[in-house]
Amino acid sequence: MDTAAVTVAITRRADPARTAEMIAWVNAGTTLAEDFPGFLGTGWVRPDQRSAEWHMLYRFADEQSLRNWEESPQRRWWLSSAEGFVEHTRTERRTGIEGWFDPPRDLQREMSVSAPEPPPRWKQAVTIWLGFFPVSLLAAVTLNHLLVDLNVVLRTLVSTLCLTPIMTYLVLPQVTRLLQPWLRR
Repeated sequence: MDTAAVTVAITRRADPARTAEMIAWVNAGTTLAEDFPGFLGTGWVRPDQRSAEWHMLYRFADEQSLRNWEESPQRRWWLSSAEGFVEHTRTERRTGIEGWFDPPRDLQREMSVSAPEPPPRWKQAVTIWLGFFPVSLLAAVTLNHLLVDLNVVLRTLVSTLCLTPIMTYLVLPQVTRLLQPWLRR
């Protein structure tokens, strides 16, 4: 069994006039998923208030926990409760750092054309470095004087605990978005 956490990104469409129903439906799904072992979190966003698209994420600790949720009667009931006003348009699964570099893929239908290759590892390494260098420099300027009395192991522990979420959730998604033309060449 694979123990890597799995994030599922789903794009759904709903009539903007039914926003209140959609919010209630999304919240009901969140409440149901929270009770499943391995559930790590969920979120959703719309590009703007007039948009029919809703982008939803949910994350589970591993593939088995995710499968338990996805195959559950609770989830089947929840999905069926939206029939007629919610259209499912795309699903993507991501694990690990390589997910930032993968092209989007539609897991709901077979594709006759193979997905584009991910960029070479050296481009991935350059992309990570371009994000990591300024964040590390900023941390050195702001954190080092506070941590000077700690031994090197504790200093490294504190700084990596601070920098990893910043890199994961803020910096790398922005850097990879900006560098997509170069990464795809």
